[in-house]
Amino acid sequence: MDLIDGMATLLSRYDVLAAFWMTVKLTFVAAIGSLLIGTIVAILRVAPVGVLQAFGTVYVHAIRNTPLTLIVFFCAFGFMNTMGWSIASPESPTSIADNNFWFGVIGLSIYHAAFVAEALRSGINTVPTGQAEAARAIGLSFMPALANVILPQAFRGAIAPLGTTLIALTKNTTVLATIGVAELSYIMSGMLEFNISLLFAIFVLIALAFVILTLPMGFFFTWLSRRLVVAR
Repeated sequence: MDLIDGMATLLSRYDVLAAFWMTVKLTFVAAIGSLLIGTIVAILRVAPVGVLQAFGTVYVHAIRNTPLTLIVFFCAFGFMNTMGWSIASPESPTSIADNNFWFGVIGLSIYHAAFVAEALRSGINTVPTGQAEAARAIGLSFMPALANVILPQAFRGAIAPLGTTLIALTKNTTVLATIGVAELSYIMSGMLEFNISLLFAIFVLIALAFVILTLPMGFFFTWLSRRLVVAR
């Protein structure tokens, strides 16, 4: 059986499109979560209050040096199984799958927020100090100056690293297969278990799915970073 026939066989036996869509949903929702958390942590890291700076620094270094698998397992089994927390309705027939999805998203968001925070902090550092001084000179306090003057420029300067973080997040959704989220890596494990003779076709199919997701991201963020580059 050649490669094309093997891939056609796999597509007919497994719902690859559903797994692909699950990966897209995980990426989209976790990207929003990590951006929100990461922005807050970045603000803490540059705040004029020592305690807040220390909290932001500890968060970034602790999370970046903790394996993503451990964070996901803690969210799924620590929050859900041990502490009994539930996001989905217990009466729902898909409550287990829904909880796995949302706790997986929480794990992805917490982990990648540390990288988003560092990307934004590097963007903040590229903003000339004169911008902040001018904001203070017209009477803006820390938060208004940050929101209206510093962060808009920081986001523009951090587009490239933020794009890299989003691509990494997309690929890291495979970790959620360990808690039963039916994304691409999860369905790949089922393919390998029962179709070992189609090993090459399986890897090509799953790799192609991730290329379809990540390659346009790379081109888009490269174009966007050039389009919105801050003139110095």
